[in-house]
Amino acid sequence: MSTTPTVLAAELAQAWADIQRYHPELPDLAAPESLIGESSSACGAELSFERLLHEAVHGIAAARGVRDTSRAGRYHNRRFLAIAEEMGLDHPEEPHPSSGFSLVSLNPEAKRRYRQTAERLQRALKAHTAATAADTKRSFRGPAARHGSSGGGVRVKAVCDCGRNVRVVPSVLAQAPIVCGGCGKAFRIPEVVAAAG
Repeated sequence: MSTTPTVLAAELAQAWADIQRYHPELPDLAAPESLIGESSSACGAELSFERLLHEAVHGIAAARGVRDTSRAGRYHNRRFLAIAEEMGLDHPEEPHPSSGFSLVSLNPEAKRRYRQTAERLQRALKAHTAATAADTKRSFRGPAARHGSSGGGVRVKAVCDCGRNVRVVPSVLAQAPIVCGGCGKAFRIPEVVAAAG
């Protein structure tokens, strides 16, 4: 089995650490591998350094207790925009009708600051894509993969012991635990726990 997902997870963690050097209030990335299975986010962007910086905006918003989205996380509001600007992201003048200010891009200063990080992550993403493409030719991954679903299915609610919850594709959660930054416990899918008991 290829170690490419492990290598990519390590590169994602390193890129996140590079962002933290400039933004120390950014919480640690609990499960970088959870981003690998996702082909898109609310902003509709594939995994890239720009997407990672977008996710870091959400991380800082969470650390500050700022509600930066609405409409089940799809609409990115002006509070998201303010933090995005702090982190070196430009935006369109007008919000998108359904996703708000989610379509951000690196400004010239951020491109210079993170050039090496972005290049390193891009190389890891290309290697991962090549390995994944070769793997899918040899194996059956089910109907969700054939229809372009990220991570193999629909997102469901996962909870932790302190009552926080996240929406996650079950196959992504099965790859490795996603740990709550509040209580330190792993998120779990309640239906699976109930069915197992």
